[in-house]
Amino acid sequence: MTRLPFPTVDEIARHCLQHDEPETVHIEVHLTGRLDPARVDAAFTKALHHHPRILMREAPRHWYTRRYEWELTPEPDVTPVAFPPPGPNALKEARARALTQAPPLTTSPPVRLEAVPHPDTGHTVLFLTINHTALDGPACLRILATAAELYGGRDNDPPPPPPQTATPGAPPAGLPSTWKRPARVAPGTPEPRPGNGLLVCELAVPRRPKGAPYTVNDQLMVATARTVADWNDEHGTHSEQRPLRITMPVDDRPRDATMPIGNGTRLVEVPFAPRELRLPTPALLRLTATRTTALKSLVRPQLGHGAALLTTPYAPVAWRAAATRALRTAAAPWTSTTLLSNIGRIPYPLDFGDGILAHAVWFSAPARVPRGLTVTTASTAGRLHLALRWSRTLLGHGDGAHLRDLFEHHLHATQEEAP
Repeated sequence: MTRLPFPTVDEIARHCLQHDEPETVHIEVHLTGRLDPARVDAAFTKALHHHPRILMREAPRHWYTRRYEWELTPEPDVTPVAFPPPGPNALKEARARALTQAPPLTTSPPVRLEAVPHPDTGHTVLFLTINHTALDGPACLRILATAAELYGGRDNDPPPPPPQTATPGAPPAGLPSTWKRPARVAPGTPEPRPGNGLLVCELAVPRRPKGAPYTVNDQLMVATARTVADWNDEHGTHSEQRPLRITMPVDDRPRDATMPIGNGTRLVEVPFAPRELRLPTPALLRLTATRTTALKSLVRPQLGHGAALLTTPYAPVAWRAAATRALRTAAAPWTSTTLLSNIGRIPYPLDFGDGILAHAVWFSAPARVPRGLTVTTASTAGRLHLALRWSRTLLGHGDGAHLRDLFEHHLHATQEEAP
């Protein structure tokens, strides 16, 4: 069987796995009708063969092996599609499984699809649970688009992207010092059990004036920064002493059938000095737009040069895993404050035929401490779908509801006070 060495992102994630807080990505797709179970099973399994890079498992290794390796398989080791029984708590239980039960890396594929009937409408809700060591949300969404096409016979490729004119740039001037520790999300009312909590909601996509120098992503970035700053101020952590740093995944891959499957995003850190968060909203939006544009144009490894050095196979992988975990613990105070992952407008129609389309799509990203909170957004059918995910060692469900209210307030302010 073909074997492939783990890329840098996969290896770092594999080194740092934790049983209590699995590194899963959750995708939740609400459809306008009911899918046939047998056809869903057949279409998704066939879609895996259209993207064979997902048919893989972690290969066995010896103590002296210098790399983790993926072993590609001709067929799934396990049935990748499940059909949980209906019930009033079916969606809640499926979300809980997505956060607590990662598909194992030792069986192919490292992804699970559950088709759950909505308790109120009977329409199908699809839950994709991804082991984030193996691949990310956009890659798995591409596979689901292929499955939709195979199920309904309709073209699910996205429209051609606009021409790209960006060129490699230089770091923007005036950034807060990277040597200063960033603010942490203040503890709220943690729950007495490990794992992640999740809250999903639907909001209006923020308006912006025609020709505005900033994007919806910049509006989301400002709303996230001010939400965390307000939360910290309410909890007396004196966040004015430290800058906020928000990790922003950037995905440059094509969205058509040639999209590389795996962990393909690179991470960019967007900093905000305390004084900058006190700027008038129009000025802060312009500053954010300038900063995000410049940072996205930088050419650098996915996780930075340090991670690329850590994954150099100079010693057995078990030794390097121990060193990586120790370094991660030591560097925890310099980890970014939170993560904002904006998927943007869902690029695929997710048309399963017979009028069955996606009308809501939520993603959520892992929220392990020291960040302890992630914000993920996507827009579908003209609505913004927000997922807040947190570590239960830091926050509780009531905290998540308050953070949602703060976010909605600050997001609304970006359009109210726009020039």
